[in-house]
Amino acid sequence: MSQTAAYAHYAILTAMLAPAFFLTATASLLLSANNRLARVIDRARVLLKELAESEDEEEREMLERHIARQKRRSKIILRGSQLLYTAISFFVGTSLTVAGDAYLGYRLASLPTILAVFGVLAMFAASVLLALESSLAVEAVNEEMDHGHRRAKVRRPRGGD
Repeated sequence: MSQTAAYAHYAILTAMLAPAFFLTATASLLLSANNRLARVIDRARVLLKELAESEDEEEREMLERHIARQKRRSKIILRGSQLLYTAISFFVGTSLTVAGDAYLGYRLASLPTILAVFGVLAMFAASVLLALESSLAVEAVNEEMDHGHRRAKVRRPRGGD
C-alpha cells in the first residue's frame, strides 16, 4: 500500500469517526431522557395511588391536574427519545455513507453531509422538546410545593408560632 493510499484510508476513517462525537452526545441525551421518563412514570404511579385513596374533592381535582401534566410530560419525553433514536440512525448512516462513498469513488456526492444535517436537526428538535419538558417538571414541582405549603398553613395550630 502506498503512502498516499494509507493517507486516504486514514482520512476516510477520520471522516467516519466524526459522527461518533454526535453519537456520544445523542446517547447522553437519550440516557437522560430515559431517566426522566422513569421518574415521570414513578411520580404518576404515586399520584394515581393518592387519587384512588383521596375523598376530598379539591384534592382529587389537584391530583387529576398533576396526572394530566405527567401524561403530557411522558408524551414529550417519548417524542424527544424517538427523535434521539432517529438522530443516532442518521449519524450511523453518515458514517456508513462516508465509507460507501469512498468505496464507490465518491459518487454519493453530498449524501453523507445531508444525513449528518438530518441527525443534527433531529438532535436539536429533541433538545427543544426536552427543554419544554423540564419547564413542565419545574411547573409541577412549584405547584406541588405551593399546595403543600397551603395545606401546612391550614393544619398549623393557631397561636403557637
